[in-house]
Amino acid sequence: MGPPHTAPPQLLLQESESQAMSTNLKYLSLGILVFQTTSLVLTMRYSRTLKEEGPRYLSSTAVVVAELLKIMACILLVYKDSKCSLRALNRVLHDEILNKPMETLKLAIPSGIYTLQNNLLYVALSNLDAATYQVTYQLKILTTALFSVSMLSKKLGVYQWLSLVILMTGVAFVQWPSDSQATSTKELSAGSQFVGLLAVLIACFSSGFAGVYFEKILKETKQSVWIRNIQLGFFGSIFGLMGVYIYDGELLSKNGFFQGYNKLTWIVVVLQALGGLVIAAVIKYADNILKGFATSLSIILSTLISYFWLQDFVPTSVFFFGAILVIAATFLYGYDPKPAGNPIKA
Repeated sequence: MGPPHTAPPQLLLQESESQAMSTNLKYLSLGILVFQTTSLVLTMRYSRTLKEEGPRYLSSTAVVVAELLKIMACILLVYKDSKCSLRALNRVLHDEILNKPMETLKLAIPSGIYTLQNNLLYVALSNLDAATYQVTYQLKILTTALFSVSMLSKKLGVYQWLSLVILMTGVAFVQWPSDSQATSTKELSAGSQFVGLLAVLIACFSSGFAGVYFEKILKETKQSVWIRNIQLGFFGSIFGLMGVYIYDGELLSKNGFFQGYNKLTWIVVVLQALGGLVIAAVIKYADNILKGFATSLSIILSTLISYFWLQDFVPTSVFFFGAILVIAATFLYGYDPKPAGNPIKA
């Protein structure tokens, strides 16, 4: 018998380098996700509550600008994938979008829902503090799971069903009315609190449905996620512009499209545009458990910054208990117990 066959040292080195690279990309994408999620929620909340002279920026126009920025970013990424050749980029866009009108039209449904969702998030953060919003918005895990079961025939494990029950319990605790607030403040904010909560709940359902529908389309075709995002952005811009003229047409004709825009508004818009791209990178490089970790970290950071910096939120013991349950449920949902199979290979 000859000596056991071993791979050349150069090949082993390349393998370990590519593993290290993929680990670095995994944690980098997660770090960016934590930063993007936390900073978007906080800057959006701050921009909607900041008292300034002149008109406030229209959230409907911010949604449209974010969609246009996302399209530009995705075109640049397709250009990079096309070896930085304008001719190749033009061919890809022509072949994948213009020559497949029915495939492109399929994206109109999730795009319209995402546009509605993005507008609802502004409504929610105009009426809820960042911490309560962040925790309640995790109900999208529940709606995504339910739509996955009904639309994709996915099977959920015992841990996942258990996590959904814990998640609902946690969100219920977070929404529990606290006695620490003055009654007069409660009466004043009860209406807006309800509006905020309703906006988050509708956003959770729309997020769940659109996410699963988008996943279904991605599985049925071989188009790249960047092409799909360009198609989403195209319809999103159209639906968004329709929303601008229907709901804010009067204000638009009075003060213009970019009324009330400042540095903070542009930061919010860029962070919102970045959101879809970051999630695409996380899906590519990271797993559910790490995504859950990023979400949990984002909830904790939002709570701390909301309390210390924005000073619009005073956490109660009931809120903390609910938040811990939501964080635990997020981890548990992504937990994949390895089956105890037979380690002896035939």
